[in-house]
Amino acid sequence: MHDEFLCHVTAYGTCGGRRIGVPLGTYRAPTLALALWWLRDRASWIAERLDPRPEADYIPPSALVPVASTTPDVPTVLRVWCGDTRQQELVAEQLAAGRLIRIATSDDTTEYELLAESIDAMRMQRTSPTLVVPVA
Repeated sequence: MHDEFLCHVTAYGTCGGRRIGVPLGTYRAPTLALALWWLRDRASWIAERLDPRPEADYIPPSALVPVASTTPDVPTVLRVWCGDTRQQELVAEQLAAGRLIRIATSDDTTEYELLAESIDAMRMQRTSPTLVVPVA
């Protein structure tokens, strides 16, 4: 069982023809349960900012406009992932096994990525023997 997990959330877009990543948060979770909680919390946080409730007090009148029906619905994808017990169990199993997990979804302009990895697994990879190839 892996004890600590490093979690990241990043948004990727294109600027000047280059793919740019914007970090949205990092968390060093002391337990698997907290890593999962943080990933769900960040996914919900992104969904709420992309698709807030129109009746929210902080949104000025007419500030929200509908998007085309062909636009990928990132907020719904993230909300569904947060509420899917089976998906949460799969992520927990992968993290507990020491595997890197990546949850990603995108719309027309931006890709949103949630990553988590066991800190123990990262350390073990660094201490694994490196293949040295002789150069002629």
